[in-house]
Amino acid sequence: MDRGNGVEAAVLFEESGLTYDDFILLPGYIDCPLSGILLETKLTREIAIKIPVVSSPMDTVTEGRMAIYMALLGGIGIIHYNNTVEEQVAEVKKAKRFENGFIVDPVVLSPEDRISDVDAIKREHGFSGIPITQNGKVGGKLVGIVTGRDIDFEPDRTKKLRDVMTTDLVTGPVGITLLEGNRILRESKKGKLPLVDEDGNLVCLMSRTDLRKNQDFPLASKDEAKQLLVGAAVGTHEEDRDRMEAVVEAGADVIVLDSAQGFSTFQVDMIRWAKGKYPGLQIIAGNVVTTGQCAGLIEAGADALRVGMGSGSICITQETVAVGRSQASAVYYCSRFCRQKGVPVIADGGITSIGHVAKALAIGGSAVMLGSLLAGTEEAPGEYFYESGVKVKRYRGMGSPEAIAARGARRYMERDEAIKVAQGVSGTVVDKGSVVDYVPYLMQGLRHALQDVGCNSIAELYEASAAGRVRFEQRTPSARVEGGVHSLHSFQEPHRFGRSQP
Repeated sequence: MDRGNGVEAAVLFEESGLTYDDFILLPGYIDCPLSGILLETKLTREIAIKIPVVSSPMDTVTEGRMAIYMALLGGIGIIHYNNTVEEQVAEVKKAKRFENGFIVDPVVLSPEDRISDVDAIKREHGFSGIPITQNGKVGGKLVGIVTGRDIDFEPDRTKKLRDVMTTDLVTGPVGITLLEGNRILRESKKGKLPLVDEDGNLVCLMSRTDLRKNQDFPLASKDEAKQLLVGAAVGTHEEDRDRMEAVVEAGADVIVLDSAQGFSTFQVDMIRWAKGKYPGLQIIAGNVVTTGQCAGLIEAGADALRVGMGSGSICITQETVAVGRSQASAVYYCSRFCRQKGVPVIADGGITSIGHVAKALAIGGSAVMLGSLLAGTEEAPGEYFYESGVKVKRYRGMGSPEAIAARGARRYMERDEAIKVAQGVSGTVVDKGSVVDYVPYLMQGLRHALQDVGCNSIAELYEASAAGRVRFEQRTPSARVEGGVHSLHSFQEPHRFGRSQP
């Protein structure tokens, strides 16, 4: 065989057990500028998104805030279910109620709370501008606001907020336009603008920081009512049917059945029940890694499949139970089968770089599900702290001992077992800033990848790959070394947003 121009995917994957690092895409003919490359793709049979990115339903990755920004950027977030039904419903509602520039669920305190409470909020969320209502809740009578300038130099952190809050307030009426609110903020030189009803009750909040961040999201994923798209994960136990009903009622546009090994009687029964109750509801099933698993879940009614088992950075399933599959092989074989059925595949796990995203799409994935790449962002749950001088956030697998202790065992079919077997670990990930900057950076890199192989869209990439026009080559360990930074005494690593850092 002449390998001068590489091989097609079918030949590449004759070698079993390939990961993304085991092969590379060969260049094609460039005939389109970066600005002309389209990243729109199918999430499910019926739902399309503008960028091929889904945030993982993990409790250190996706809650309401992450889901909001993923949708604004053109992808979608899947809210985890390692919480109570009420908590998950509240996170879904945050995304569905979101209006660009308006914070509909601001953190609120009461006059009886203390400066130390503001300190705790700043540690967790990174801000200290807090509206104060009589009852400490949204909807209560607005009586003041506390900002950093009110408390920064106060030595007594037990002092009550009624003694330090600003009561000379600049407010806006509920129903104000984004443009008008921005004008008031600019003229008043305030950082926060509380919006109140005719009785002076706090309804929502506008923030100068968020206004700068939210100025323009032309790719936003929205439903027919112009609300942001959001997904919710549920399990496959009997009581999870109540959870599914609750999140669907709250507005979830797509449901992810979240199981580490998804081909089970439990998941098949859940799909059939859900399709009987909600015929139009889009359901993402999985996780799977073989065509046999795919066939069974598609027959049950799945609208998309998550592919991956044991390939995540915090997952030890393959080591622990000796079951799983190398991720690139799993995505290739499952997607090749699922395309014949009209069912999109979401590549879930093993994505650590822009190149991995491009490879996952080239071998058949319609989208990628990201966990560790998003876990260190501002929008991910949890608070930053410093570890060996580096700013980090916690990131844990849903099969880690900590997540299992917080209900995560449901995903691994061992909720009622006396002995729990961990299939994940906990760790930390470096601060990546905001997804508002980070995800566009990833997508611009993906456009470069498509341009280099000569494809102008994700659809064309897959079609060209399936037809043998996109070519591949397997890489040896030394080839992987050669393809990275090497032979230098020292170097500056490029920052993920194009800036340099030592």
